[in-house]
Amino acid sequence: MSLPAKYRYIVVEGPIGVGKTSLAHRLAQRMEASLLLEKPDTNPFLSKFYENPARHALATQLFFLFQRGDEVRELAQMDMFHTATVADYLFEKDMLFARLNLNEQEFSLYQQIYRSLQLQVPPPDLVIYLQADPQVLVERVYSRAKPYEQNISADYLQRLSQSYSDFFYHYTAAPVLTVNSERLNFVDSDEDFSLLLQRIGQMRGPREFFNRGN
Repeated sequence: MSLPAKYRYIVVEGPIGVGKTSLAHRLAQRMEASLLLEKPDTNPFLSKFYENPARHALATQLFFLFQRGDEVRELAQMDMFHTATVADYLFEKDMLFARLNLNEQEFSLYQQIYRSLQLQVPPPDLVIYLQADPQVLVERVYSRAKPYEQNISADYLQRLSQSYSDFFYHYTAAPVLTVNSERLNFVDSDEDFSLLLQRIGQMRGPREFFNRGN
């Protein structure tokens, strides 16, 4: 099944461990689209942040912010009229992490730098927001055994999940399909992936939900 032609720029989002990168890969393959991925492995402060968040949050966040600036320019150069693009992150979510991780003074500095960059980001045609219970996220994060993620606490994933819920409750820049990923194995199951594609194709409103039953 192919997706409607109106979806030229699709973003897959959600908290750590929810499966956004895996789904972005599969969507890009099906759509023969360009793939724009986060690069957490390139952030030299990230592992230090998970070990000592208070000390390394600002450096971690600023590295990601400047990295985003480069990616905004890369996105602007893509010809999305002729080649579709799938990304595994939404540019605006950088502010979500800043609010969650920075203290008041650091967040004020972050906002000043953010405004100075004047990032002009085109809105997606569709955002697929993946959700899962925080305990499921904990199990997935630990099972994939990325060294820099092993110090992520269950409490942090709980607060991150809530931050995502709050963020998308107010998000109106693009249509959002919220998907419960706990009962969907869209990586290994062709049937589950086809169900998701079908649900995307059936979208009519700006905000819809997909929760596969037992």
